[in-house]
Amino acid sequence: MTAKPMKRRAILAFVQDKPGTLNKISSLVRRKMYNVDTLTVCKAKVPGVSRMTITLREDDEAKVTQVLRQVEKFTEVIRAKELERDHSYWREVAIVKFELEEKQFKKLQQRYQLEVLDRQPHDIWIVQIAGPTDRLDGFLQDLGSEHLIEIARTGVTALEK
Repeated sequence: MTAKPMKRRAILAFVQDKPGTLNKISSLVRRKMYNVDTLTVCKAKVPGVSRMTITLREDDEAKVTQVLRQVEKFTEVIRAKELERDHSYWREVAIVKFELEEKQFKKLQQRYQLEVLDRQPHDIWIVQIAGPTDRLDGFLQDLGSEHLIEIARTGVTALEK
């Protein structure tokens, strides 16, 4: 019997754009024995502020609340909160290099709306796919690991509705 996967959680934090802030927050999460699934950081609208999206897997609400409270204690953190899936958009981008015959590729391209970045000899494709994580995972499963050459994924970023 396989273990049920834990619930994926997203924490949004607005932080001062200072050296060491990312390390402080990721170290806190690590010390609490959470494995960070993804971590994305970008500049926020306000100068000197960065926007951080951290995803991790945890079913226990109390543990997530505890991490949020501790993150908010850092002087560099302006505000932090958990993003609920029903009230936010979660997206990811991947660039994927694989080998696949054109006929099979066309089926995948139509189903997943792949953006072709490059086509190389011997039916090697480099594409971009964007969307919810399960869409990217579905594409990779349909592609099959035997065709995969290389993949680069951005990690999840999220925005409230």
